[in-house]
Amino acid sequence: MKRFSQKLSIACLAFASLFLFQNCAINPVTGKRQLAFMSEEKEIAMGKSYDPQVVAEMGKYENPQMAQFLNEKGQAMAAISERPNLPWKFTLIDSPVVNAFAVPGGFVYFTRGIMAHFNNEAQFAGVLGHEIGHVTARHTVAQQAKQTVGQIGLIGGMILSPELASQGESLMQGMGMLFLKFGRDAESQSDELGVKYSTAIGYDAKEMAGFFGTLDRLTGGSENRVPEFQSTHPDPANRKVRVGQLAQAAQAAAPSQKYEVDRDGYLRMIDGMIYGEDPAQGYVESGSFYHPGLKFQFGIPRSWKLQNSPSAVIMVSNDQKSQMQMTLAQGTDPKAAAQSFVQETKLQVASQSDQAINGLPATTVLGDIVQQSQDGSQSQTLRVIASFISYGGNTYMMLGLALAQDFNRYQREIEGSIGSFKQLTDPSKLNRQPERIKIVTNSRSQSLGQALQSQGVPADRINEMAILNGMEVNQTIPAGMLFKSLSGGNIR
Repeated sequence: MKRFSQKLSIACLAFASLFLFQNCAINPVTGKRQLAFMSEEKEIAMGKSYDPQVVAEMGKYENPQMAQFLNEKGQAMAAISERPNLPWKFTLIDSPVVNAFAVPGGFVYFTRGIMAHFNNEAQFAGVLGHEIGHVTARHTVAQQAKQTVGQIGLIGGMILSPELASQGESLMQGMGMLFLKFGRDAESQSDELGVKYSTAIGYDAKEMAGFFGTLDRLTGGSENRVPEFQSTHPDPANRKVRVGQLAQAAQAAAPSQKYEVDRDGYLRMIDGMIYGEDPAQGYVESGSFYHPGLKFQFGIPRSWKLQNSPSAVIMVSNDQKSQMQMTLAQGTDPKAAAQSFVQETKLQVASQSDQAINGLPATTVLGDIVQQSQDGSQSQTLRVIASFISYGGNTYMMLGLALAQDFNRYQREIEGSIGSFKQLTDPSKLNRQPERIKIVTNSRSQSLGQALQSQGVPADRINEMAILNGMEVNQTIPAGMLFKSLSGGNIR
């Protein structure tokens, strides 16, 4: 029996090796074989399907000059990459989060938050090359292939480990995040490509290293981050050193070439760009959410976390066992919207009411949704309360849920939040203006901190603004030098 098992294992290994070999492709960057279960055509199709979802979820930042800049530089860099024939698309995203990311097939996104934190074109170009590198090296495709193989190992682990089996559902969900986690090796390779591509089109890649110093400060320094071995990304401080070394080596290969930085041109381009949250899209203040654009407001349960996006407002309890969501429902009839919701979710209705909410027509349903596991062996019951409120020509759905056994603990908070939905009439809330980047010419030789104070920046935000400028608070800046300040919002 033992000998038969060994032969079977060898046969299975041989079959698996043949299967993996047949699903290997040549990596465009390294020229080596790479595990991949996806053709380039499917990769492009995946990107094309993701793109409208990303734009709908996060929204575009409408700034024609910046959008043109991003596209021109992106197309120029893609043209000298290993995959110039992809349908490259570069999009500026309306988010204050400092981030840039890419999805398969050549779709690259930069948030206005990261654009605000660059201090010259060369920093931007380095990160642009990094994101293009994720696509050219097919990191997402490789990650998907590893996840497919990893699921086989995960199933085996679940059988062998009861503790792991109890976490199986959440682990499977984690595996579904295709383009959020590339892994440290992929990030390091993309750093190399960022240096390579930005140098190739004439930018000083040493500035890319400087931007990792900004990321280091934004994330609170190494003492406030998880250890590198526990992270999907290399430590920013280590990346700063390594990218600096890579840039120096790349420039040593062409010592006579001059490399562009263009600090002033970049700063003038972002002058007037919205910084931080845009109040017109909704903002949180004193325990309430206000949306001046749509003119409504509602209260947030105490200690709950809120995430705002163009398509929905999500609130999560502090223990993450209950969630609320506010989004648009179809049509203008709240009763019809409630009926559609009941049918689509197969809600087992316990009660229904047409009582108005703060004078607004509304229909509220309370009931249970039974969720079955894929194999039908297990089920869980969610208790849901959902109100459909007619206001301003729209129907808004405010929904709260938790596991049935936990729902009573959150019901009062959920109902309080739903019941607080009303028209926003306060002029001070309706007319709230966003903060904007203001590019200032320094009047005299002084420290950055002094220059910021002269612009009315509050003392408790001086360090934030120093990070935004990529400088230290006590760093001396000469007369005539440009720097970033703020206007609008709470800044004069």
